[in-house]
Amino acid sequence: MDEVEVSTVVYVPAEEIYEFLLDFPGYARYSEYIDRVEQDGDGTPGTQYDLVFSWWKLSYTARSEVTGVERPTRIDWRIVKDIDADGYWAVDPDPEDAPADVEDASRVVLRIAFDPDSASSDAVDLPRLVSMEWVIEKVKPLIENEAQRIVERVVADIEGQRRDVELEIHTGPSSV
Repeated sequence: MDEVEVSTVVYVPAEEIYEFLLDFPGYARYSEYIDRVEQDGDGTPGTQYDLVFSWWKLSYTARSEVTGVERPTRIDWRIVKDIDADGYWAVDPDPEDAPADVEDASRVVLRIAFDPDSASSDAVDLPRLVSMEWVIEKVKPLIENEAQRIVERVVADIEGQRRDVELEIHTGPSSV
């Protein structure tokens, strides 16, 4: 498994961030490659989301499912078709990282783990002479960049203004 983990400190209480993250269909407005998100369920475990992506000459619909929630600290999910992938959003109070003029701070973590070798070659209608291996190698860095972009945009939206966001980014083989 490969993984990408992006974390940062957000200057709002953990419960407020958690509620914000539960609005999964809203993620489409943060992503360059997600066209729309369709929800089937109320956000609790078992809720499924169809994420409609487009990139280059390809389009693809990923289906994810909420597998667990621990209010107000964690939302677990997995992809349920075409690739072995899962992850979570974690939110932990982090008052020691708050500037003096900020009342509340929380650390937000987005973790994505995926097995690129598990990607189904039938999942995407590839142009002639384009291999699934080529697509995977091109998409892997996009996943890291997209995770960064989403976290930065979430911070700006939830805090109500853009600021320089210090991101901690970890990539590589899964440690789990």
